[in-house]
Amino acid sequence: MTEVSMCINSVSELSPDEERIMIKDIALAAQANSKEGDTFFLITQRWWQHWIEYVNQDQTNTSYDGSSLLEHSDLANSNALKRPAGIDNSDLIDDAVSEESGTGMEINDTLLEGRDYVLLPQEVWNQLFRWYGGGPTLARKVISSGLSQTELAVEVYPLRLQLLMLPKNDHFPVRISKKETIGQLHRKACEIFDLQPDQVCIWDYYSRRKHALMNDMDKTLDDANLQMDQDILVEVINHTNNTSVAQENGSAQREANSVLVEPSKSSLSIAGGLSASRGASRGYNMDLSSSQNLNSPVRDVENPYGTSGVTTRGSFGGLTGLLNLGNTCYMNSAIQCLVHTPEFAKYFREDYHQEINWQNPLGMVGELALAFGELLRKLWAPGRTPIAPRPFKAKLVRFAPQFSGHNQHDSQELLAFLLDGLHEDLNRVKHKPYIKSRDADGRPDEEVADEYWANHIARNDSIIVDVCQGQYKSTLVCPVCNKVSVTFDPFMYLSLPLQSTTSRTMTVTVFACDGATLPSTFTVTVPKQGRCRDLIQALSNACSLKHDERLLLAEIRNHLIHRYLEDPLLLLSTIKDDDHLAAYKIPKIDKNTKYLQLIHRRREQSSDSHVISGWKPYGTPIVSLISCDDTVTRGDIQVIVNRMLSPLLRKGSNVEQATTSETSIPKATSDQCNYTSSDDACAANMVSNSVNKDSTNSKAPPMPTLPLLLVDDNNACIDLSMGEEKVVKLYPLLPKILVYIDWSQKLLEKYDTHPLETLPEVLKYGPVTKKARTEPLSLYTCLEAFLREEPLVPEDMWYCPKCKERRQASKKLDLWRLPEVLVIHLKRFSYSRSMKHKLETFVNFPIHDFDLTNYIANKNNSQRQRYELYALTNHYGSMGSGHYTAHIKLLDENRWYNFDDSHISLISEDEVNTAAAYVLFYRRVKTVDDAVSNGA
Repeated sequence: MTEVSMCINSVSELSPDEERIMIKDIALAAQANSKEGDTFFLITQRWWQHWIEYVNQDQTNTSYDGSSLLEHSDLANSNALKRPAGIDNSDLIDDAVSEESGTGMEINDTLLEGRDYVLLPQEVWNQLFRWYGGGPTLARKVISSGLSQTELAVEVYPLRLQLLMLPKNDHFPVRISKKETIGQLHRKACEIFDLQPDQVCIWDYYSRRKHALMNDMDKTLDDANLQMDQDILVEVINHTNNTSVAQENGSAQREANSVLVEPSKSSLSIAGGLSASRGASRGYNMDLSSSQNLNSPVRDVENPYGTSGVTTRGSFGGLTGLLNLGNTCYMNSAIQCLVHTPEFAKYFREDYHQEINWQNPLGMVGELALAFGELLRKLWAPGRTPIAPRPFKAKLVRFAPQFSGHNQHDSQELLAFLLDGLHEDLNRVKHKPYIKSRDADGRPDEEVADEYWANHIARNDSIIVDVCQGQYKSTLVCPVCNKVSVTFDPFMYLSLPLQSTTSRTMTVTVFACDGATLPSTFTVTVPKQGRCRDLIQALSNACSLKHDERLLLAEIRNHLIHRYLEDPLLLLSTIKDDDHLAAYKIPKIDKNTKYLQLIHRRREQSSDSHVISGWKPYGTPIVSLISCDDTVTRGDIQVIVNRMLSPLLRKGSNVEQATTSETSIPKATSDQCNYTSSDDACAANMVSNSVNKDSTNSKAPPMPTLPLLLVDDNNACIDLSMGEEKVVKLYPLLPKILVYIDWSQKLLEKYDTHPLETLPEVLKYGPVTKKARTEPLSLYTCLEAFLREEPLVPEDMWYCPKCKERRQASKKLDLWRLPEVLVIHLKRFSYSRSMKHKLETFVNFPIHDFDLTNYIANKNNSQRQRYELYALTNHYGSMGSGHYTAHIKLLDENRWYNFDDSHISLISEDEVNTAAAYVLFYRRVKTVDDAVSNGA
């Protein structure tokens, strides 16, 4: 273990409040005089948080400089906290690396400022050290950073380099600031290997390849583009024949195949590098509150640098990675695609500030645009190691709190928010006019489309509109009066469905409630845009339904009937893949009858095996028809239920011995029936086959008396297993007759209820089949499915101006005007009430010559509509634990790269198209006709 200094110079005799005030004053003074070369000290967040809580415990609402010291404190009213022990930074130290590296004390590579440590000015550290002692001392220097080198930052992770001398393969690790010069590195190498300066030359030996002779002794290591953990070749010059030892051992070199070379080190994202910068517009805030989000004294960080993963080599920009801040791969992939959109790269690297709309109430007062522009400039700066986009994320979550924390999110949802937010921040329209859109009313489409577009531009005019927005034609037709409504709406991206087929499979369990058979499960194929009548017809054929029977469909949730699906025109799209459906065979005659619904219950055993809780629903309800006259008796209901359950009787069961004494239950009360919240909850029930009361007679074989409870109109229960045989009132106001059966352990010995316990989902997702992986789906097919006419879902019905009512109109979309950059979202994720599912479908999308000319409804536009892919995001794995990357083509190089957070690698064009593709970015291909048209 690392030794911790326990030297305590003096113990503070100040009160906690006096300590706090003194440290605050010292910090403010240090901030006013901070400069390059100053020293800051790391202190563990755990100790710092303890001290903050200690000095704030007596302050409830005291403010200094307008900052509440206990704004977030949870301990303001707690018992007095003990004074912290000595400073203990040992949890910041990587003991194993420190012992092996030879560079002295090494901190863990994965530390994050604000989570693991805080940076303190030297004066603050000195005072705390005098009071508390401890250690170890971890000092770091302030350096200049940023494009203009005018911003100050603390270099938490200086460069760690491996000095390598061949052919002996002697190597020695060194820590050195990136602001040190090549001359200082050269002198250090001479000292380590005991060589004369004129005997040594050093090479940038990145990935064991000679990149450049480092002979400009005044150049900084940052300007030389040296990376963390890379090799530096120390070459000993042989003055006799003017060769070097390294040259004589050329076999040690390994050739690289591109400008960008991957290191052998893992691409694990490492925090640190530069942090705690001070920008011109950012202030120094020593907020000594006990907030959980406590920041270090010098805060508002400039993008800290990461230290591992591949970084750029050569002169091309745009190959800078983004550190993963904790499940932020969704953000990193989307940002990289936007940053590498040529129109945006040019716009944000120029002076765009004059276009910021500071007053737009729909925008973010310019802050999102400024944060994105600053991040884009840093990503395009040459020779930069990976950047941690913390300032951008902070602005993002301020305006979109749904992206806060460290949960995984949908990169397309983030992209949609960014495009919309950037548009509003950069909207050139300062005062949006009110414009009422007119219906087409038979006017030519071209006239109406131009009018809609002009109205849109009058309110929305930004670089985002210029680049990304197109227009589609939307046609609605009323199914009753045939009223046609045509509008032309803008779009930012196209969300294309991946299902290429026009049918779907649905799984339903069919119950024969006359006791004829056990439940059977059927999987049938129906039209994807079909209706409930199509499903019933398919099931009727599959289960050989008799001519005097009909099927009643119901949706089951939590072992209860959620709703009947009795409307034959109900769209099947309202039934989700993870729903559970049951169908009941019942007679076509239902005159003067009600549905008798049988709900199964059993006792739930608590964690204490000796304690048995109340009766809870389980299994699948069964439904039968029952006569609604006033002569129904308890025996009639017993006969109906016995017949419904007869297929479940175990072989050899002596049902005659299933007496009331064996299965009787205590007198029921209304409390035993209160699992349904209201009569409305009871109203959604299921139907089964009929048993008429006339079928019960004295000649019927003896049947067991089952523990049944009838629910009355007050939601109380009537025991049907005890007492004299008499007429049962069926409560004509209730939509159905609800009966519980309570399955005791004794009763379960005579009946096997397993066929009732499992109800499959409508579509059970399993592993992706080999067929699904090998059969590609064309992007053109996805587009055609998107443009296909289909009825609106019931939740989104259209108000017909002619009928004056909401109608389930049919809707048809057509592309009318395409943008310069076409963003296409492949709808891989499906959401429902209880699950999220990802489609692993392989989409065969074109990289070159994506021709949309024939899909444009505007026939007056004779120009070819051809696009070329330049970027895309990928999603690998499942929805909950997946990972996002980006494939991006650098147009200047005409080469593709994989951006995996901070790790960047060269890929071939053949590797671009995979089943992980999620959001595609296409750029319009300029033709000769376009150039002539623009020139005219």
